[in-house]
Amino acid sequence: MSEAFAHEDVVVRRGRRSGLPLIVAVHSRALGPAVGGCRLRRYADWREGLADALRLSEAMTYKAAVAGLDFGGGKSVIALDRDTELTPRLRRAALEDLGELIASFEGSYRTGPDVGTGPDDMVVLRHFSPYAYCAPEEHGGTGDSGGPTAVGVLAALHAGARHVFGTASCAGRTVVVSGFGSVGGRVAAALAAEGAHVVVSDVDASRRQDALAKGYGWAEPAQALSAPADILVPAAVGGVLSEESVLTVGARLVVGPANNQLTEEGVADTLARRGVVWIPDYVAGGGGIVYALGRESQGEDHETARRRVAGIGDTVSGILDLSRSAGITPLRAARRIAEDRLAAAAPRTRAA
Repeated sequence: MSEAFAHEDVVVRRGRRSGLPLIVAVHSRALGPAVGGCRLRRYADWREGLADALRLSEAMTYKAAVAGLDFGGGKSVIALDRDTELTPRLRRAALEDLGELIASFEGSYRTGPDVGTGPDDMVVLRHFSPYAYCAPEEHGGTGDSGGPTAVGVLAALHAGARHVFGTASCAGRTVVVSGFGSVGGRVAAALAAEGAHVVVSDVDASRRQDALAKGYGWAEPAQALSAPADILVPAAVGGVLSEESVLTVGARLVVGPANNQLTEEGVADTLARRGVVWIPDYVAGGGGIVYALGRESQGEDHETARRRVAGIGDTVSGILDLSRSAGITPLRAARRIAEDRLAAAAPRTRAA
């Protein structure tokens, strides 16, 4: 028997300007309008883009629910094939096509930057719909979400450290940050300032010199998971934690912003059996969306929105307390908290 179709809306359209496949998936609006970033990425087949949108929109539902946000989960994808040259003209046409599609949702699906898109792309989308978050500040948005995302990761990391090591401080601890980009770089700098021994890794070998100049250690990507460490921070691509790879994880705590870190949910059980505490990625990486929604949708000032992001630490503490008391993995604990919110909202949604 096939799986039940869980999403509320899935639209697949060929862009009339670009000719590219456009996908918007809305998983749930039980708590409010669906939110989720716009991904522009190459795929072997557009159906892989559809699978991405379905999976990521569901994750957004749980990210919003466990964070206490009154929003649901969605995702949009512009799917490029392997051979198409993404010229500036084609990029603009694709974004205009997507902006037109997003506008047709009349605010029930809202977007922001994701893999392959950034704040400037949100300016194009805003020509069609006001519901494109994180545009540059001069265009009325909050700009790059890397800073708030890093704040949320650090809050989650400190809460996890308190649970695993008995203290939130990372001074003297070895932390491997896998992915030395916008978020990973900020996390590395903050932990080094705290007194941690920071080791970074990135598939872009040109970043090695920058890392060494900052006083960090360096690990080749193939050795990052197994490097001796207290804490591992996956901050690059997803799909790095599989049934095979987690058998070599050298850290006791794994917490980072990379999306879809597990290749399948059962990997969380394998980590738990090995005594490794894994903080669900959609919790640890929620700072960007929490901050953007606070500022751009709820009218909060910077400090108020930043305090809300720091509250991710309290969320993680609650997840880990439930995990310990109920004898379940942090993934199942987070899912239970989110599903309780969604279940409580469902009668109101139906009544409306």
